[in-house]
Amino acid sequence: MTTPTPETSLARRWRLEINMGTEAVPDWQICPGITDFVPNTPPTLQASGEYENGGWGSNTKTAQTWQIVATFNRKKTADSTAYSPVHEKLRTAAFGWGADSKVEVRWFDREGLPEAYQGTGVVTWAPAGGDYTALGSVVATIDGDGPLELIANPLAGG
Repeated sequence: MTTPTPETSLARRWRLEINMGTEAVPDWQICPGITDFVPNTPPTLQASGEYENGGWGSNTKTAQTWQIVATFNRKKTADSTAYSPVHEKLRTAAFGWGADSKVEVRWFDREGLPEAYQGTGVVTWAPAGGDYTALGSVVATIDGDGPLELIANPLAGG
């Protein structure tokens, strides 16, 4: 293992992909135009302190959730007749019910470093709005439905 240098990772290192195919035959496509990306995996902790701890608190992890909040510029064709198919998959999922409200996603370090995740989540879609000079952007929130898997980075060398 090599020793890390003092270089700091950049926030834009993340790449988000949506499965446009099926679980059996995946078709991973990049979500274009991301301007802000916040993954979050908070644990659920329960207080587990005891008298024998001498007054010190203790916690036990009893569950885990995950969420992605991605802001992106809305992309359309040059002739303004269609939006990005990936953006449309997210938008239509936000208005679906049951399985139609979910998308399979994965995100990973675009430089091939080992951090990479995959899961299925429920989509919320919120156009960002703005004044007359603003770009058309959307905030898509994907709340995990089930486990978030640690995966091998698809861009990892070797």
